[in-house]
Amino acid sequence: MTEIGLRKEELDTPALWVDLDRLERNIAAVAGELAAAGVAWRPHTKGIKVPAIVHKMLAAGAIGVTCAKLSEAEVMAAAGIRDILVANQVVGPQKVTRLAAIQRAADVKAAVDSVENVEEIAAAARAVGVEVGLLVEVDSGMNRAGVQPGAATLALAERIMATDGVSLRGLMTWEGHALATSNEEEKEACIRRSIGLLLETAALCRAAGLPIDIVSGGGSGTYRVTAHISGMTEVQAGGAIFCDQSYQSWGVDLEPALFLHARVTSRPTPTRVICDTGFKTATRGFLPPQPVQFAASNVVLSAEHGIITLAEPSATPRVGETFDLVPGYGDATVFLHDTLYGVRRGRVESVWAVAGRGKLR
Repeated sequence: MTEIGLRKEELDTPALWVDLDRLERNIAAVAGELAAAGVAWRPHTKGIKVPAIVHKMLAAGAIGVTCAKLSEAEVMAAAGIRDILVANQVVGPQKVTRLAAIQRAADVKAAVDSVENVEEIAAAARAVGVEVGLLVEVDSGMNRAGVQPGAATLALAERIMATDGVSLRGLMTWEGHALATSNEEEKEACIRRSIGLLLETAALCRAAGLPIDIVSGGGSGTYRVTAHISGMTEVQAGGAIFCDQSYQSWGVDLEPALFLHARVTSRPTPTRVICDTGFKTATRGFLPPQPVQFAASNVVLSAEHGIITLAEPSATPRVGETFDLVPGYGDATVFLHDTLYGVRRGRVESVWAVAGRGKLR
């Protein structure tokens, strides 16, 4: 790791880096708030992808992790993480065989929303003599995957209970549709309606004698409300620890900790800066990255170029100089990179492989 000890400015560009002091303060803040609310923390790692950062979250009190894909769960299990939820449907013969196999290394639970999926997971589990924990995903308004609240969820939960090879562990939802509004009162009302449907369904299942140990939900854009609703057992917020522009727009009031280090490659005019950070480095389709050291009125990304219009004409930054940008959306940025640099007080302390990169299956 030849970069360790280098000043950040000595890194070749473009480079993705995280301010370790800020990151650790953010982790402590989220962990502290959830602990005070009396809910467990199962951070989602779809936008983090680095097991070393996950271990920092576990050390701060997280009970385990949430993953988007089984292959991400395999990365986390290989890194010694033992309590994992795949908050997604694991479907198909190859995947359910892997889901069964990983049970000997870690407790990897999966979300389900169909009888067919329950049956194929159960068959794979029976074939190797293990049991797979399942959570019924409840569609509480997101209109994506999930079973309708109430009787439909109860019916699937009862089917799980009656099927050898799988066990019912609880219910989960994602109230992400609440992020469609910037009005805080409307957002909170939407979250409470959504979580209310989840909790009513959990109560219905318990009244039928079913064990609902886990009631899971709450992302980085909603956890400030969801965590404080009585009846939730765990919250999945994870990306908040990076506090990029998108999470800030969703009400996360932590410190920006994730950055892109870029180099000026051209200065065609006093108001135009061209850098080496295009959409292969910082994804397009979300908020564009914003410079830290100077003000920009506009940022446009082409494949290999960041095209920055300065708010005022300036001779700086000059060709060859470096500067930092805050990503528009870390979840859609980290996965573009092979390496994440951990920087403390201006010097590289850690060099981490983005181990979850490319884990789509």
